[in-house]
Amino acid sequence: MVDRPRELPRDLATRMARRSTPADGFLRETFVLPRPAARAKAKAFLEAWPKAAYMSSVESWRELPGDTIEFTMRRLPSAD
Repeated sequence: MVDRPRELPRDLATRMARRSTPADGFLRETFVLPRPAARAKAKAFLEAWPKAAYMSSVESWRELPGDTIEFTMRRLPSAD
């Protein structure tokens, strides 16, 4: 019998995230910030990695309680 670490329910999200990473070449960053900070972060991201060169965009977002925004930004790793 192989002795392996027990998989706990609280680890489910981590395990699912590892499996669902798309192989489309994009780099993704997810942020959870108050609305004004989220706007500033998205603007800074798009200024650092322009859409024309990196195909940068807000991939998804949702509003959380307390006027907090969770959003995922995506971009190509290089401007080639």
